[in-house]
Amino acid sequence: MPVSVTLPALGESVTEGTVTRWLKQVGETVQADEPLLEVSTDKVDTEIPAPSAGVLLQITVGEDETVEVGAELAVIGSEGEQAEGGGAHDSAQAEQEAEPEPAQEQEEPAAAEQEPAPVSANGSGGGSAEGTSVTLPALGESVTEGTVTRWLKQVGDKVEADEPLLEVSTDKVDTEIPAPSAGTLVQITVGEDETVEVGAELGVISTGAAAAPRHAAPKPSEPAEAEQKPAPKAEPKPEAKPEPRREPEQPAARQEPAQPAAQKPAAQPQRPAASTATEEGSAQYVTPLVRKLAAEHQVDLSSVTGSGVGGRIRKQDVLDAAKARQEAEQAASQESAAAQGLPGAAPAVQSAPAQPSPLRGTTEKLSRPRKVIAQRVHESLQNTAQLTTVVEVDVTAIARIRDRAKRGFQQREGIKLSFLPFFAKAALEALKEHPKLNASLDLDKGEVTYHANENLVIAVDTERGLMVPVIHDAGDLNVTGLAKRITDLAERTRTNKITPNEISGGTFTITNTGSRGALFDTPIFFQPQVAILGTGSVVKRPVVVDTPLGETIAIRHMVYLALSYDHRLIDGADAARFLVAVKTRLEDGSVAAEFSS
Repeated sequence: MPVSVTLPALGESVTEGTVTRWLKQVGETVQADEPLLEVSTDKVDTEIPAPSAGVLLQITVGEDETVEVGAELAVIGSEGEQAEGGGAHDSAQAEQEAEPEPAQEQEEPAAAEQEPAPVSANGSGGGSAEGTSVTLPALGESVTEGTVTRWLKQVGDKVEADEPLLEVSTDKVDTEIPAPSAGTLVQITVGEDETVEVGAELGVISTGAAAAPRHAAPKPSEPAEAEQKPAPKAEPKPEAKPEPRREPEQPAARQEPAQPAAQKPAAQPQRPAASTATEEGSAQYVTPLVRKLAAEHQVDLSSVTGSGVGGRIRKQDVLDAAKARQEAEQAASQESAAAQGLPGAAPAVQSAPAQPSPLRGTTEKLSRPRKVIAQRVHESLQNTAQLTTVVEVDVTAIARIRDRAKRGFQQREGIKLSFLPFFAKAALEALKEHPKLNASLDLDKGEVTYHANENLVIAVDTERGLMVPVIHDAGDLNVTGLAKRITDLAERTRTNKITPNEISGGTFTITNTGSRGALFDTPIFFQPQVAILGTGSVVKRPVVVDTPLGETIAIRHMVYLALSYDHRLIDGADAARFLVAVKTRLEDGSVAAEFSS
């Protein structure tokens, strides 16, 4: 029995992939688990192995085409089918795709004569036509709605099964919706920029005999339409290629001078929606993700040279183009400043000249806050056994949630949404499971007190030195509540408006050294606390990640968490268990549940 090769799940929230290269061709023998093709997603580039040994009978998705997870990519037959059906299958497929074209041409005059027959909006009226509804599918966990960003086909256009029909954008993914069946698009129910819920009808495809008049109806003139159709149908060969959806339009473009000038507007609107011009004047497919990235960075895709298969423009090409433009603009600005004799006109790659501090060569008395800090730090180091343990955390899930939520959060709450409240929430939840970190030690009495509440201390950098305001009962707050309290306390601490009871009673401290660009440090806790968590800078870098197909390298948001603790009470294993609990909550995104809807 033939075996279907499908696009597997390639990571959390990945809903689609683009075929970048086929490593095997139709008719070739493949072994089980042998690399069959390469696929690119927004997270990873990987190879798809053959699910079984046999002969590659059919390639369903061509190079540079994007499909959803679970879609069929190819068909593999058993060893016994190689001589019997291998080449025949491919040949039969090509004939099957090519033969209907003349038949359709012969039927069109008859269909044109039936134009007066009424056809309903959904394609079901006027004869034996059957209408297939195009609905908005589920595009990820917790996704309830989507916005139509672009229709790739117009009413009256013919479509093939699984051919990209329109583009939809959600808060998690931008993707193409394929046609559920072959036929003619007879109705667009949801227009561009409209938002509808999952399951809503987007359009209607007519699959019956009445579909032909609907295709002809929107055109300027019936005879001109009949003259235009034979031109591209004269060359059925491109239909047998792996990319049947795009290749038929290329002959039409080459024969354009022979077509009536009035027909050009009818043939061209389909192409700009999913393509960009090349040097030869033809069009090349560009994925929605690449188009979105180009729009964000204001990159003209027509000026970008693709490095992918067949010159396909990839994400890195757009990023490189944006970087090159930025560097060129900076260089031009520096040259302009230099030409005018303005200060600071050094090359962009050089740092600004150092500005000496007015404190150089002076002596001053220590401020009282600085004396208190120095005394407490020294006493803490002298009277405790401080040790630091560090873990590395992948906070990509948090970064994506934060990116989606931060604009609306700032509009709603009037403050920025940083990483700190997410780190604080994860730490507070872990403290409830590991009370040793939220305790006080009294060796003179031989007692340890496990606090019932989590009073979170936030280290704030001020002009007067380090200050440590306290969020009392912080364990009862969600991420939004923590963000508001942290911002409020930090602002009032810097403006010297903090009250005495707001700088006392802390049971656990977080210091955000990453806010100044540090990867990590070894923070010092103040007694009677027994632990402090330092959060480093969140940086993007390549790391090895596990996928269902094995290990691969991907760009991830990474951060170091450093926990300093009193070894007199807390052992290394206790510290490690606490840090792993924090790490797990950050990596699975559970601390951001309030932003997932």
